Amino acid sequence: MCDVDYFYNFAQMKEKRTQSNYEALGTAPMEEECFSDSMKTKLLSFKANRAKIRYANTYRLESHNKFRDYLVRDKAQAILTNKLQQAKYDGVSSPSLCASISEEILKAVKELDFDRYKYVVSVLIVEKAGQAINVASRWVWDVQRDTWVSAKCETETFIALALVMACYYE
Repeated sequence: MCDVDYFYNFAQMKEKRTQSNYEALGTAPMEEECFSDSMKTKLLSFKANRAKIRYANTYRLESHNKFRDYLVRDKAQAILTNKLQQAKYDGVSSPSLCASISEEILKAVKELDFDRYKYVVSVLIVEKAGQAINVASRWVWDVQRDTWVSAKCETETFIALALVMACYYE
């Protein structure tokens, strides 16, 4: 008895919700009576064909277009020198400059169209003040497929370092 009341209440709520949706959109619900039997079967077959497409596994472990580090290094180096050769160090604008350079490097690397790789680009700008710098990072790394590239640009007032990490994605 309780289950019947539950389903009855659920059906009423669903009907009210559909009516309110039609009222909000300013349209009237389509009556199923206006469809002929052939039209109903066509509609059902269309809905069935529109189901989610499933792709078979390729079982391919290597990419067709492998990551070539020398191409990425050249691109990153060119972007760094073009953007920073006339710049002076400014601690306030450096974070936004780092972000724009890293986005540009990422865009250039993606245009090279290496298969099955995800990228992380990090750009550091450090003022020259006679200090040393150590940069360290940790990753879960597949030595055979994952790789990284660095590019450096040095001016009178700062040093810029770009790191591009390419992680293989199956």
